[in-house]
Amino acid sequence: MDRKQKTVLAIFFIFFVGVVGLWNVDLSQGYPMISELRENPDRYVDNEVDTMGVIKNGTLDISTSGISFILQDVEDETFEIEVEYKGALPADLTEGKGISITGMMVSHDRIEANRIVMGCPSKYTE
Repeated sequence: MDRKQKTVLAIFFIFFVGVVGLWNVDLSQGYPMISELRENPDRYVDNEVDTMGVIKNGTLDISTSGISFILQDVEDETFEIEVEYKGALPADLTEGKGISITGMMVSHDRIEANRIVMGCPSKYTE
């Protein structure tokens, strides 16, 4: 095998390893915002979604049957969506705080969450 054949074989091997290594990597741009969920509901209804937002003040309802609240878009508070969650009460769940949720978007204005992750509190204060 001459030098040219070895170089071509090495390049092919590197390409193959790269493709296999990236096979199941999610290359999406992150969570869709609530504004996107509300503007394009047909794309998301009946699908699992990950999104984030802020719990709207005055909407958090914690009862024995579950937790419900309105989640507002971080960038535009006019966009909001109702969230229902039946899992364990997350620590520090309060209104006005940022959260990330995962769940099924069951209609154009409601998500049934199966996971809630509270945003990290800032170490810095003004």
